[in-house]
Amino acid sequence: MDKPQDVYSTLDLALRIGDLLLTSGGGAADVEATMLAVTRACGLRGVSADVTFTELSIQQQSSIEAPASILVRRVKRRQIDYRELIEADRLVQDLVEARVTRDEARDRLMRVVSSSPRRPRWTVTVGWGAVGAALAVTLGGGAVVSGLAFLAACGIDLVGRGIGGRVPMFYQQAAGGFLATLVAVFAAAMDADADPSLVVSAGIIILLAGIGLMGAMADALTGFPVTASARLLEAVLATIGVIAGVAAGLTLADLVGTDLGHVEPGATGLTQGSAMTVGASLAAAAFGFACNAPVRTAVAAGLVAGIAQALFRSVEGLSLAETWAATAAAVAIGMISHGLAGRLRAPPLVLIVPAIVPLLPGLSIYRGLALLAEGEDGVLQLAAAGATAIALAAGVVLGQYLVQPIRREGQRLEGRLSGPRLVGALPRPWHRRRSGSGQVRPATDETPGP
Repeated sequence: MDKPQDVYSTLDLALRIGDLLLTSGGGAADVEATMLAVTRACGLRGVSADVTFTELSIQQQSSIEAPASILVRRVKRRQIDYRELIEADRLVQDLVEARVTRDEARDRLMRVVSSSPRRPRWTVTVGWGAVGAALAVTLGGGAVVSGLAFLAACGIDLVGRGIGGRVPMFYQQAAGGFLATLVAVFAAAMDADADPSLVVSAGIIILLAGIGLMGAMADALTGFPVTASARLLEAVLATIGVIAGVAAGLTLADLVGTDLGHVEPGATGLTQGSAMTVGASLAAAAFGFACNAPVRTAVAAGLVAGIAQALFRSVEGLSLAETWAATAAAVAIGMISHGLAGRLRAPPLVLIVPAIVPLLPGLSIYRGLALLAEGEDGVLQLAAAGATAIALAAGVVLGQYLVQPIRREGQRLEGRLSGPRLVGALPRPWHRRRSGSGQVRPATDETPGP
């Protein structure tokens, strides 16, 4: 590949794929490895890539005498679409295994990113409402609470869609938290037979689900401190936005004389673990559906979430701290998702993020805010919520590390992968590649792999 136009076309394809993976929540290590895998599959050598939170760069230099070819692409935040992520993941795998050429891969990628969503927008809003209703069941709410949580979640989605891209993420999160609290204030003012704290908690969990904490922890653990710092800062600001919105709603409730604290904050009142497990499964499946994942992938995410929720309650029943229960459940999610992803031909991230949603510490955050509003000490509850969130992210990455050697090609790849892969191509020991003459040949240990 000596022609400049071929070099630039290959580098541009790698950048576009890396952009899609990064904005979908993939870790910097996965994005870098995938971009290099794409260039190698296209026959380009001497390539290096750099990944930051807002920018991707890639360069190629065939020899010390030749000038380097450098391309840079700015990363812009956009709505997460798991359909695009899955199709891009399959595209990379097909390219690495020589089932498509570079030009065919580029055309497929353009169709993926330019095609309109397969589901009508109103079904996505209903999907988010289903997430809220299922979370209310997981938290111990009845039919009235689930209905209110459904309305709050639909409202959060509509508000986010209306102001998304126009205002910073902090204000979007604050608006969503305020709206969820307003629904709870309305329910309390109407003397509805419902615990308003559960409505607010469900709204908090939905807002937390959109924060890229998973990618931030993966970057921190796999040696990308700059990208990890940027992602963690964004996650912290988004979480503070949620807290600010809920706090504003609680202040409004005090001004209008509505008491949201007549029920103990954070008390679920749920004694049947089966109902909690079913609620977690439905919440994860609905989350996957709302993010435009295929139905079978959403169902698989619900199955993983149900298993994780049952494990969480079992460990918590041993009188261990909630952080340890969250860690155990997250490790299970990481291990199970890694195995199911190959069968579904989908990246593990598509299963992991929905399965984590029911475990997010929405009740702990609400408990801390409610105590602060009453003039009591709620800092410990907020700190516990932060510890739980970190435990979930770190546990998932640990689960990926634990399951990696178990895979058929795990030991062969162990020294070649920078870390557990949440997105991107997973090389196979005997997949087929194109040689320089266009022949298709099996890969060997001497063949450079992704």
